[in-house]
Amino acid sequence: MAHQACEALVPVVIGLTIDEAVGTGSAGALLRWLLVLAVLFLVLSTCYRISARFAEGAGESAAHRIRQDLAARVLDPRGGADTGRLPGALTAVATGDARRVGSVASALPYALSALTGLAVSAVALLRTSVPLGLLVLLGVPPLLWIGHLISRPLERRSEAEQEHAAHASGVAADLVAGLRVLKGIGAEGAAVARYRETSRSSLASALRAANSRAWHDGAILALTGVFIAVIGLVGAHLAMRGTISVGDLVAAVGLAQYLLGPFQLLTYVNGEFAQARASADRIAEVLASPPAVAAGTAPLPSPVAGRLRLRGLTHGALRGLDLDVAPGSVVGVVARDPAAANDLLLCLGREREPAGGSVELDGVPLSDLDPGEARRAVLVAHHDADLFEDSLLANVRAGAGDGATDVGPALAAAAADDVAEALPDGVHTVLAERGRSLSGGQRQRVALARALAADPPVLVVHDPTTAVDTVTEARIAARLRELRRGRTTLLVTTSPALLAGTDVVVVLDGGRVTAEGSHPELVASHETYRSAVLA
Repeated sequence: MAHQACEALVPVVIGLTIDEAVGTGSAGALLRWLLVLAVLFLVLSTCYRISARFAEGAGESAAHRIRQDLAARVLDPRGGADTGRLPGALTAVATGDARRVGSVASALPYALSALTGLAVSAVALLRTSVPLGLLVLLGVPPLLWIGHLISRPLERRSEAEQEHAAHASGVAADLVAGLRVLKGIGAEGAAVARYRETSRSSLASALRAANSRAWHDGAILALTGVFIAVIGLVGAHLAMRGTISVGDLVAAVGLAQYLLGPFQLLTYVNGEFAQARASADRIAEVLASPPAVAAGTAPLPSPVAGRLRLRGLTHGALRGLDLDVAPGSVVGVVARDPAAANDLLLCLGREREPAGGSVELDGVPLSDLDPGEARRAVLVAHHDADLFEDSLLANVRAGAGDGATDVGPALAAAAADDVAEALPDGVHTVLAERGRSLSGGQRQRVALARALAADPPVLVVHDPTTAVDTVTEARIAARLRELRRGRTTLLVTTSPALLAGTDVVVVLDGGRVTAEGSHPELVASHETYRSAVLA
């Protein structure tokens, strides 16, 4: 604000210099006013550097806090923030939208300084001439209101631009994640066509927003230009009538030219606010997303024995599922419908609330437990688990939570020790994003080792060896049972090697348990089981 005030005083001091030094021929007065000008320029340049630094820092800090809030919401154990949103769309909200909203904190000091400059100019013009001062004081508010109305189309189109950009980011992230699969099935052409269509839509939206920004800025500058010209003409008319002096006229014209700066600042701030409002709506939608599951308050059983009891469980493809799992047992689950297996995992992992029925852990309904606590007791290792861009050891220890935990047994049980031996730096080899530097089977073994290293009371594993050769799979089956001795383990799979090592196998068909027994018994007596497992 001090910068704009000093800048507004520059033409006033020049006018005084003309009247009191040039007009009178006083060298002393000239030197004095030149010294005042030098001090003004020193103060305004110093204030600008300091204020610009603080303003940019405030904007970055605000954007950082918004990103922290978004990350906290996305990582909330209750979930729900990702419902109906692609991962790339959430990334766009946490980057582009957070930056735009944070920029309001940077723009606000500029708006306040521009208003300060306008106020100082109005006071200076009132001192010079009441009509000129009143013209500024009465003309600025309507201009600001018109600018607000002009910014509304920009706000609408900025929101559409961000929506299309986020969708394009999400599609791109999906395509990159599934690139190997797309190449394997020869679907590169369809994928490229899909992204090209999405990208063109995003480009068209961005061009419309840019066009709105151009019209917005041009209209505001035209209005301010007319306003400044009117101030100059009124000042010239007053000087011709002798109402103001030559120095006052120079000051008035100088102030009229100076006013272009504050108005340009207000134009910039208005545009930033318009775009930030659109981004703020998108951020608010994520932060206000309803949780996927409720936050329970019941305490976790201590110690957790690992007894699971499912009664009338209904969700998606599950239709009144009843199942009892004894503590410390290894149970195989064979689902003919992959959707039923996925829905079972979602309910056991407290990622979704079941539509009906209940899941109990040691007699306590999972819905009564805090989602984070429930997942520490019942760990669901999904088939498509991702690896991080870190060392193999760090990926496995991520499941253990304690950096000092010995993960050697987990690596051996998952046959991931063989993976480490084949890497140039062993367990310290840094993996590529999502583990893409490994083969599919190697990724599965490292992901399984991570789940085993966590050593939860109840471990639910979904198809952990679909990309592993049969010899390695048989070794994993034997070691997994030994490592999990005394801990409850559910293997949701159709692998004969894994199912052969279980205590009991249940068959899900039509969303219900239709058969139960040992692997050899079901192979001998159940046609549906044979077709699902041995086909």
